[in-house]
Amino acid sequence: MLYRKDPIPKGTANNRRPGYSMSPTTITIHNTGNPSSTADNERSWLTNPGNTRTASFHIVVDSKEAIECIPLNENAWHAGDGSGAASGNRTSISIEICESGDYAKNLDNAVQLVAGMLRERGWGVDRLRRHWDWSKKICPRLMYDGGKWTGWFDFKNRVAAELAGKDEGKVTKQEYEAMEKRIAKLEEDNKLVPAPKWFISEFGSPDLKGLIADPQLTTEGWRTLAIGLRSSRK
Repeated sequence: MLYRKDPIPKGTANNRRPGYSMSPTTITIHNTGNPSSTADNERSWLTNPGNTRTASFHIVVDSKEAIECIPLNENAWHAGDGSGAASGNRTSISIEICESGDYAKNLDNAVQLVAGMLRERGWGVDRLRRHWDWSKKICPRLMYDGGKWTGWFDFKNRVAAELAGKDEGKVTKQEYEAMEKRIAKLEEDNKLVPAPKWFISEFGSPDLKGLIADPQLTTEGWRTLAIGLRSSRK
């Protein structure tokens, strides 16, 4: 999937890009509400002179691409809950999922996009919101399922699975440090060392009076040799 930035200009009609700075805390999911419009169409509509609405959004995604229309550190008017400091409009990144064309592919791309954004920020699916959560609008409408929101829960589960799948092969800092310790111990255990003092004290010399050509063994090797020598005395 292509991701491209095509921000609408500051000063776009009807205050669609107000330019308020934003430190987002959530990501809000929408459907476009237009069954025949592509991501490119939706981007173009934001700057179309015939568009008299104030509503705007950050990203729109379809089966081919995702387009960033407003920088993610600025707010957009998408949640329908006003302009308060804690409103969805001022705290949440909005993603519009197109309804046209191959909707299953649109959803696939949205899952990948959202999972990537969550991972990038160190967030989990608890950071996802519906338009509904801010202002009780039935949106994303194709996930509503008569109020059961089956599509929404399926979407969240898919995003969670994508997150888990991509993180599966990663090694945590603690796991890496433990692995380093195990490697260091293996190297230490396999290092050839001269006869330890206890061996010389018990058997008189490190080479057993010429019986060992190169008197260097691993620590475990010296222990094993000592056990064998003790047995031979019996």
